Order: sequence, then structure tokens, then C-alpha cells
Amino acid sequence: MGNKLVAGIDSSTQSVKIVIKDAVSGELIREGKAAHPDGTEVNPSAWWSALNQAIEKAGGLSDVSAISVAAQQHGFIALDEKGAVIRDALLWNDLRSAKAAKDLNKEFGGDNETAKAIGSILVASFTVAKARWMAENEPENTKRLAAIALPHDWISWQLQGGVNFDKLFTDRSDASGTGYFSPTSNTYRKDLLAIALKDKKDIYLPKISKFDGFAGETIQGIPIAAGAGDNAAAGFGIGAKSGDLIISLGTSGTAFYVSDKPSNDASGEVAGFADLTGRYLPLVCTLNAARVLDTVAKLLGKSHDEIGALALKANPGADGLTMLAYFEGERTPNRPDAKGLLAGINNHNLTAENISRAAIEAILCGLIDSFASLQNSGAKIERVMIIGGAAKNPGVGPIASAILGREVMTIPPTELVADGAARQAAWALLGELPNWKIPNVITSSEKASEFVLDQHRKLKNKTESIDS
Repeated sequence: MGNKLVAGIDSSTQSVKIVIKDAVSGELIREGKAAHPDGTEVNPSAWWSALNQAIEKAGGLSDVSAISVAAQQHGFIALDEKGAVIRDALLWNDLRSAKAAKDLNKEFGGDNETAKAIGSILVASFTVAKARWMAENEPENTKRLAAIALPHDWISWQLQGGVNFDKLFTDRSDASGTGYFSPTSNTYRKDLLAIALKDKKDIYLPKISKFDGFAGETIQGIPIAAGAGDNAAAGFGIGAKSGDLIISLGTSGTAFYVSDKPSNDASGEVAGFADLTGRYLPLVCTLNAARVLDTVAKLLGKSHDEIGALALKANPGADGLTMLAYFEGERTPNRPDAKGLLAGINNHNLTAENISRAAIEAILCGLIDSFASLQNSGAKIERVMIIGGAAKNPGVGPIASAILGREVMTIPPTELVADGAARQAAWALLGELPNWKIPNVITSSEKASEFVLDQHRKLKNKTESIDS
């Protein structure tokens, strides 16, 4: 009898990936990938179609013993009483719900009470804000609303046939990004959801599943593990433990910290999410990460590697050239209408090297600055790890090390979210947590240049009042 295989799925904003791995060793056996449509409003059927394409490219699931799904957080999928999708899903990066989030923070009792209730201050990305937007702008759709699912929930449900609501499940990590779930009690706050929906009650929500067990099975009989939100899965995939700070640079930027204690930051900078293992995952999220480097690379006519090489030729702080990378508005700080800014230009510092450095510093400083409030509350960082597609840029690790003034580990940009889902499936299958090794980790240890963060922070504070 051969080794047992497990499958992990990552249904992200841009694409779906599936990895099939040896349950014990974590060795990659085969994989598949398919693209998702662009946009912040997507019909979930496109995800299901893409997943089936990815499964086919990966050689199918006939020899797979367990499966788990991780996916983009916050997405709002509205279902009617028959389980049909009422309208296109509103994704995390859809900002039409910005005003709804502000209103709900007040209606939930103010920032302090909201943070106590759900661990976070609401911003546009949270599922509950999108529910309020629909209640205010699409009353007929709201009347039809019978259940709410997240992308991970819906995909796991489709694997089971997608018929009965009692087969809808989620996990605490993904639920903690809804705005109607308490990560400390691991229970839904249906009273808050009712407020968001203008007193519409009796909405079916996916059951919260045990993180190290199975919650259902596919139509073909393959057990399905609880799954996770994408950041929680990525952290789990690299074996993150208490005290680890993970900086993830993908479509969005996130910095999250594995903690034994919950957080409830009333400033709104840090979201108090849950992790995949029963711990907590205080998290900072920015809307602008890898795409900023895409834009700068296009501007300069360079590849990502060339941008990184140019950045390392520049001095820390880019000779006073400072960028605010709010190219798509921003979530942290909560400035949805902000625009990007390049400041401090003179006749000497406007070079390709400095522009490249300023872009990378902007992305990293945006995350590190926002995370400072958690450090001020006593969080002690043991290790710093950088993951995500932009982690392969050769400038990112060394520049992060210089800004932080400490050693930084860069994890190769493999399919870490899918890996984390697969590792969870292996955990449920084997009954114990497998110890999968992460190869080819790069360590950077640069001379501290912490003034760069101050330079960025000053510009951010000066421009707070000019968003339009």
C-alpha cells in the first residue's frame, strides 16, 4: 500500500491552486492551477469552474485520502432559501461598503465596544459591512437572503453537493473576519448581524468546525477538513508558532502575529483574528503590495528582479524620496479614498534606484508601522518571516531586515496557503500534526536603518487630511 495523499486548495482573489502531497512527509506529488476573473464582484460559479479545471490539471482526486480548502477572507456570498447565489459575491477588496463599516462601528456601540465584541474595528473589507451595504442598496435581494457563506465555506459546500445548509461549515480563522463572530468565545454574534441587516433575523450561518478534524465529505466520499482563511493557512503551512510575525506580500499586504492571547485594538489598525490552531492571529492588512511593484516595474521598464537589484543599490531611505503606496485606496490606515504619493523629490534623488527602494520601503513600512500598536501592547516578536509572491523580489528581505533592525527569514514563494490546507488535511487524517520541512529559506541580517520607518510615518501623518 502506497503512502497516503492529501489535497490542499487555495482559492484566492486571482486564481485557485491545488497541491497534492504526501501526508507524512509533505512531499509535493502533483499540482494544478486555474485563473479567476478580475474584479471585486465575482459570481462564485467562476470559482467552482476554475477549481474543477485545477483538479483536472492536478490529475484528479481518485487517490486522495483527505482534502481541505483555504480561501480569501471576508467575501460575502448571499444565498436564498434554496441555496442559490442571490448576487455576485462582494470580495474583500470591494470598497463600496466603507460607509457601512463606519456606520456599524457606531451602531455596535462605538470603536471600543466593537473591538471587545469581535476583536476588530470594522472596515470596508469585513463581511458584515457588505451585508449592511446590500441591506441599504438592494432591499429585494436582502428579502431573499436565507444564508451567508464565505468563499471557503461555499467551495467546501460545493464539494459536498451544495444542497443542504446543514452541510455548510467554516472554521474559526475564516469566521473571525466576518464582523459577526467572537474569536474569544468562538461563537457567532447573530445580534450584530441582525443590526447590519436592518433587524432581519434567522440567517443561516455555517457551523464552526473543529480545526483538527473533518467536517464533511465530498460527493466521492473524500473527507473534508475544516479549512481556513488564507492568512491562517499560510502561517500554518510554514509552521508558524507563538511569537512569530509573518509578513505576506501578495495582492494585498498582511502582517500577522501568532499569539496565545486575543487582541482588541480599538484604534482599528490591528484586526483581532483567530488562527487555525486555537490561538489568535492579530493582523494588519494593506490593500497595496505586489501590484505596487508591478506598477513601478512597468514605469521603469524593468523586471521584478531588476527592481530589487536597483533598490539594493540605493541608500536606506532612498536619499529622502518617500512613497505612500495608496494606489488602490487603503485599508490600514482606513483611507479608502486616498491616492498614492511620491514626496521629497529633488534634482538629485529622482533615480531609478531610489524610486525602486522607495516603493519597497513603502510597502513594508505600511505594514510595520501599522503593527507597531500591537508591539506597544506587549507583543514580543521571536521570528520574522516574509512570504507571498513579492517575497521572491531580491530587495524585499534585506530591506525588511534593515527597517526592522533584526534578522528576517524569507520563505520561497511556493503555494503556502494551499500547503497549509494540505497540512491541515494531513493533521485530521493522521490524528497528529505532521512536521513538514520548508526548504530553501533565505536569511537576511542587515544594518539597522530604523529612521526609514519614521520618514514614512511623518509623511503618512502629514497627508491624513488631504484624501479626496
